Amino acid sequence: MNKVKKLFLRWETILVLVILVEFVVFGTLNPKFLNIKRLFSGLNQFVPVCIISLFVTFVMITGGIDIQAGSIVGLTSIMVGVLWHDAGLNIFVACVLSLVAGALCGALSGFFVAYTGVQPMVITLGGSFLYSGMALAVSNMSSNAAYQGISDFPAAFRALSKTELFGAVPMQFVIFLVLVILSYILLHRTNYGRKIFLCGVNVNAAEFSGINTRAVVMSTYMLSGLSASIAGVLLTAYLGTAKADMGAEYTLPIITAVVLGGTSNLGGSGGVIGSALAALAVGFLRIGLSLNGLSTQYLDIPVGILLVLTVSFRFAGTNPKLRKLFSRKRRQKMVGGS
Repeated sequence: MNKVKKLFLRWETILVLVILVEFVVFGTLNPKFLNIKRLFSGLNQFVPVCIISLFVTFVMITGGIDIQAGSIVGLTSIMVGVLWHDAGLNIFVACVLSLVAGALCGALSGFFVAYTGVQPMVITLGGSFLYSGMALAVSNMSSNAAYQGISDFPAAFRALSKTELFGAVPMQFVIFLVLVILSYILLHRTNYGRKIFLCGVNVNAAEFSGINTRAVVMSTYMLSGLSASIAGVLLTAYLGTAKADMGAEYTLPIITAVVLGGTSNLGGSGGVIGSALAALAVGFLRIGLSLNGLSTQYLDIPVGILLVLTVSFRFAGTNPKLRKLFSRKRRQKMVGGS
């Protein structure tokens, strides 16, 4: 009985219920929401956010934050296009080189966070501007105008997102599920994952126990950069166009998904499954609101409200003064009721 109670009190279970409520509400308002093929089609552009949120979770558990992932998505996209279209490389070689570049971008920011002690917000904000500028510089190397982008990719590359399992489930969603499994094992079933949690709980204690905390912190940013590059490749394959500004609007949904998924913005706690479910919940929210008439330019408003409310409730739950105040009022009610 206690196990069942604990299961229903888990945050992941609450997120599953939230998703079910979204299906009921939006499906009632607009039956098109319940069309699986249409739903996956709407989710396709949000899958990159889902993928990146998995590994930004690693970063935030260490007590950091990564707001540069969207810029790395754009840099990856335009690198794939330029290396294939203008440098004449095989499209998949171009993808591999772009993935390496994304991992290096993450590692560079992670190095400055880990070895200089500068606030992660400052470093990744600078990284966001740096990698956006690099993406524009790369786009200027192309014979195509920057605003046009690069298109006409080979069919084999487009198949990364156009292939559907069972006639409905897109390949990039399958890749997301595979990454959920891999990131879960890495974070929750390995010594490396335990080191990430220890760095977030108490970095000094982690160092005294023999953990190379700087290397661990730096590696989380490298994984985040790699995930952003994977997202960039898949988004380019899905849209069939490589542009430098792809992913520019992803920062808010990514951070919202990770925080809503139960990862503390102070570090030390969190999980991949929660982030994956929260990312899907945010994605379904955007799709549902869009199908019911909300303009796409306003879709960030409910996501922003969700982020503020989540952080506020988490702060209220962990603030000692507020908890003391609530417990005092609860005792007063109990005394008054008796």
